[in-house]
Amino acid sequence: MNRDLNTILGADYKVSFSDKGYAELNQVLQNQYSAIFLLVDTNTKKYCLPYLKEQIDLLNNKPVITIQAGEVNKHLESCQEVWQQLSDLGADRKSLLINLGGGVVTDLGGFVAAAFKRGIDFVNIPTTLLSMVDASVGGKTGVDLGGLKNQIGIITNPKLVVVDAHYLKTLPDNEYRSGYSEMLKHGIIRDANYFKTLAEYKSLEENDITPHIHHSVNIKNDVVTEDPYENELRKILNFGHTLGHAIESYFLTTAGKQTLLHGEAIAIGMITEAFLSTKLTGLSMEAAMKIKTVFLNIFPKIQFEEKDITAILALLKYDKKNSHGKVKFVLLEAIGKPAIDIEIAEDNFVAAFDFYQAN
Repeated sequence: MNRDLNTILGADYKVSFSDKGYAELNQVLQNQYSAIFLLVDTNTKKYCLPYLKEQIDLLNNKPVITIQAGEVNKHLESCQEVWQQLSDLGADRKSLLINLGGGVVTDLGGFVAAAFKRGIDFVNIPTTLLSMVDASVGGKTGVDLGGLKNQIGIITNPKLVVVDAHYLKTLPDNEYRSGYSEMLKHGIIRDANYFKTLAEYKSLEENDITPHIHHSVNIKNDVVTEDPYENELRKILNFGHTLGHAIESYFLTTAGKQTLLHGEAIAIGMITEAFLSTKLTGLSMEAAMKIKTVFLNIFPKIQFEEKDITAILALLKYDKKNSHGKVKFVLLEAIGKPAIDIEIAEDNFVAAFDFYQAN
């Protein structure tokens, strides 16, 4: 493992890697916190917490708060349980919350910290590839509302993010692929050569993934540092997410449908939005086919019936990027060159799903 990757500096936080990350965390823990709490889910409590305690002796006797694992538990009721436990354990405004987990834990834990006593410090230690390259960086926190993704939340930064690829050894293959999807997105919107590098998919066992994680975090950090509140540039990070989040929400809340991981859903979103880009923003069909081929070499194809597409499109009205009743998309002029705030006529969407499903 590469132990010498530089710390990435955000606007008011750091992303540090491996040994440097634990050294930085030890420094944070020297602050005069009244109490330190660990937030985990049922998976990371079992598979990741013992390793973290081996790295940081000081954490061995700290209170641990556990939530149920999975996106289905990313809601306000879970927050209320954590707030209640923090209160019962005597947490105050000078307490620190350490979030050890994937995107559900870092999103929910960050929101819990931001709201408790009007804001306490928190640290993110992401344990999935998706949370390392996306959820734990950039300050977006929050929870779902009735199956709709990330409807409740706030932008607030952690004190520190510690990235250690050791935790990826606990990941099932589908979780690894889910995070890889988000890394491919970083190349598609910002760095065509990076997309080309990642296009030949390698499993975790075959890949020295840490330098790629570092590069993805650098891409995202550059974007969110320039535009922390998503007024302009940060919108490019939503490529694939407008349709992707609607697809994810639909499969999460529809009886008889198998839940899709975030990266699985946005992979479909990126393929369909690449097709829409050929119609509206000048992306070549060759580039759209390249994007489709790369993702379908990683993810099995999902079948959509007409009723599925109708229901998914109905969910677009809830997208967070909407304004004045308009659904706004991020599309592509070329790989590495996005275009923001594109409105799309409804008759284009069926053709986009046809493109995804065609052989």
